[in-house]
Amino acid sequence: MSRRDRQRRRRRNRGSPLKRFVALTVVLIVCAVTVGALSIAGWVVNVAQSAPSLSSLKVFKPGSPSQVFAADGTSLGYIWSPDVHTPVPGAAIPQLVKNATIAIEDRRFYQHGALDYQGILRAAIKDAVSGGDSLQGASTLTMQLVDNLYLSQKLRSTRDLKYKIVQAKLAQQLAAQHTKTWILDGYLNNVPYGTVGNQEAYGVQAASEMFFDKPVDKLSLPQAALLAGLPQAPSEYNPFTDAAAARHRRAEVLQAMVAANYITQAQANRANRAHLEVTHDPSYSVHQQPYVFDYIKQQVAQDLCPKTPKNCPALYDGLRIYSTIDLRKEALAQKAIANHESLLAEQGGPGSAAAALASVDTSNGHILALANSSTYAQTTFDYATQAHRQPGSSFKTFALMTLIHDYHGDPNSTYYTSKFLPAGWLAADPTWSVHTAEESYQGTISVTKATIVSDNTVFAQMASDLGWGKLDATAHAMGITSPLDGNPAEVIGGLRVGVTPLEMADAYATLANGGLHVPTTIINKVVFPDGSVRNFGDPPQTRVFPYNEAYEGTSVLKQVITSGTGTAAGYGCPAAGKTGTANLLENAWFVGYTPRMATAVWVGYPQGNIPMADGFGGTLAAPIWHDYMQTASGGYCGDWTAPTQPFQGTAFFGPFSVTGAPTTTPGTGQTQANPKIPNSATNGGAGLSGAGTGTTTSPYNNPTLYAQPPQSGSGTATTPTPTHTTGATGSTGQTGTAGQTGSTGQTGSTGQTGSTGGPKKH
Repeated sequence: MSRRDRQRRRRRNRGSPLKRFVALTVVLIVCAVTVGALSIAGWVVNVAQSAPSLSSLKVFKPGSPSQVFAADGTSLGYIWSPDVHTPVPGAAIPQLVKNATIAIEDRRFYQHGALDYQGILRAAIKDAVSGGDSLQGASTLTMQLVDNLYLSQKLRSTRDLKYKIVQAKLAQQLAAQHTKTWILDGYLNNVPYGTVGNQEAYGVQAASEMFFDKPVDKLSLPQAALLAGLPQAPSEYNPFTDAAAARHRRAEVLQAMVAANYITQAQANRANRAHLEVTHDPSYSVHQQPYVFDYIKQQVAQDLCPKTPKNCPALYDGLRIYSTIDLRKEALAQKAIANHESLLAEQGGPGSAAAALASVDTSNGHILALANSSTYAQTTFDYATQAHRQPGSSFKTFALMTLIHDYHGDPNSTYYTSKFLPAGWLAADPTWSVHTAEESYQGTISVTKATIVSDNTVFAQMASDLGWGKLDATAHAMGITSPLDGNPAEVIGGLRVGVTPLEMADAYATLANGGLHVPTTIINKVVFPDGSVRNFGDPPQTRVFPYNEAYEGTSVLKQVITSGTGTAAGYGCPAAGKTGTANLLENAWFVGYTPRMATAVWVGYPQGNIPMADGFGGTLAAPIWHDYMQTASGGYCGDWTAPTQPFQGTAFFGPFSVTGAPTTTPGTGQTQANPKIPNSATNGGAGLSGAGTGTTTSPYNNPTLYAQPPQSGSGTATTPTPTHTTGATGSTGQTGTAGQTGSTGQTGSTGQTGSTGGPKKH
């Protein structure tokens, strides 16, 4: 090799250390990247492996309003729910909606598997360029369905790489288990579309109803495009709050449909020119018969969640609730009250008196009608089910049945003296005096006659003989649910809490049903989303009286209508009932029944217990009862079948009766054993503890025993100060101030009241 050649070689080799360094650096970088990539890959694998299986996750099910129906299937409205979810079969979702959704959310839906790797790469580059700190985009419909059904809100809110890995892993599991059609239908039935009126629409059917007031299969192209664009940002694109943003998003969807060859550009242009055409659906917030609707909601919550009725999640599961309410009878009840508006307006108090009616089917306890003179706009307080008022002499029926059942007493041959009862006549309550409104007396009369003319003095004496605890037990067995205290004045309606019209209709229905008590129900059945059914329309029946005893009581109460204080109720068909007039004419009642229906009517002032000019049950309540029953009967005019074994009672012997010699001092509330009287040794009056003491110390003057509990109605509850006063007609008894004050001043019951009422008007 020449010298020159050796020099050239040395010059060439002079850069080799640098090259070696560069080469070494490259090798090191490649190794580092490889190691890093392997580490990242290992982390990804670990995260993926840590993802739970779909089978271990609870599927999220949005709530949905429950729909309420009348007995004939007419919708009464929906129970409000924060979520609205109305799943429909995939075949019910038009292809137009499916195409719009695929075009804007996952154009390659049918080409890729659970994951779209091209989309992931594009999103990763976009995120890297934008410097974002969370991964956006690249979610297929399968991944979004995983989000909606399986991933918690906490995990979804992070939107970090770990979340995306878990989402992808679960999406692969979901795709392995279901077809593309199932996944698309599931997405369209579960994705949230936005909020309208504080309710969020889940699924395209609910969204179509809430945004366009029409089912999804009736959507036009512009409407389908608008809905398809909402899930990406429901609040931002809500057409009710930002019409311009909604239009812009709709245009994006339409262009995506053009790019996917679902529609032509001309179709997109025409759709872009269309109005938004959004229409809010009021059906989720409008209720027919709002008083009835509220009571149905209350009762179904009690039926489904007896331990937590005020917090019953079942109400928001999309139930179909079928009630017993008869819309024809409901309308007739409202009309019967309206027929007497002028009379209600003439009672001399502050404005018009109010009225309420409750009617039940005697054979099965189904509530047929609940009516009020007020409107829901005036007050949400329902007099028919919430107003506890003094029932006056309509409570005497429970004493009548106690005589017949507990003592086998014959009301036709058991006699008392109708007379003024001055203070001191009753040792158990020495301050209580009793008289009739007209202060005219019948002398010695039978219990049947005393019932027909509604003589307070006879029933006050008889209740003392029978035992006040027994009277209360009879009332409860027949259907009264309000608390009773065994007070002497209860027999003529002087109750601490009072009773509702529905309670009284329920109790009298026991007699109409031949002595069988059936608890009232307004719920017939509940159908759950899975198709299962719970039946509430066949409540258990309890035998309270033998048929012949109930028939005997009915025979007496029939005469109240044919020749007594309730003649205004008669409409020419067999019926029985009792008038009721509270102290100082403050509440008027008529409670009556036929073999098929039992109905209670109450009239009084909503502001409280205010005297009325004509506040007699036979004057104000009986005519309303007459009008309703005459029309609601539908032409039925049947009678009760006579028992095969007629009731054979005997004359009742008690300290105050005149059918036998008293065996102890009158007024002690206690008698000695008498072989002529069944169970006569227990014929003592029951005090507040439920047992008769026979003592002259009265527990009935203790004010703490008469604290009025507030009712569960609207308005402001007040705590009354019970006093022992003498009424305007001379009678005494426990009285209290108004209880519950509703939104227009309606109140609950007063405390114990004294007697009032006349033999012909009571």
